[in-house]
Amino acid sequence: MGIGALITQTRRLAAHEGRWMASLGLWVARRSHGVGDTDIAVGYARAQAPTAYGLVFVFVVETVGVSFMLAAYPVAHLVMLLLDLYAVFMILGLHAAAVTRPHVVGPAELRIRRGTRLDLRIPLEWIGSARYDLRFPDTNKSEDGVLDVAIASQTSITIELTRPVTTVSLLGRRAKIHTVRCHADEPQTAVAAIKKLLPMDS
Repeated sequence: MGIGALITQTRRLAAHEGRWMASLGLWVARRSHGVGDTDIAVGYARAQAPTAYGLVFVFVVETVGVSFMLAAYPVAHLVMLLLDLYAVFMILGLHAAAVTRPHVVGPAELRIRRGTRLDLRIPLEWIGSARYDLRFPDTNKSEDGVLDVAIASQTSITIELTRPVTTVSLLGRRAKIHTVRCHADEPQTAVAAIKKLLPMDS
């Protein structure tokens, strides 16, 4: 990897960091990102909430325990405290990003999102079909042209495209996609909303 590529990836990671931090503010204010007045927000974070809150609880307990263990070592205590607090805020921030950045069904496009890591825009006229389709994809296997946007190891909506779209990963890797599988808290309602806005010949 060249220096230029490393710098680019570092910038992408820094931008990602800033976005999940900003999501904490949106979460507290009960606001959503990128959802217009005529858009339909499709939430997907509910399935991951127990895991997120469970991890926060574990880190809080660890923070308290380590604080007692390292009370006699101020420098080590401070370092571990900062690391544990960062971990807690990161977990909350990533969950907040999922809550405040839902999928969006708009009059012209469908936005498939996964927190601050993915924001895929699909013109409605490029959608051939959308259906409820519960799956538990194997993370060790991937299909060419298929994007699995799993939440809590599951997807519940499959969207087939009439022409490929380009997706960009967090680190800038590009791929052509003709099928998108994503998750929604209410998948059947989401599918109905998508179908309602599709062109009549889709």
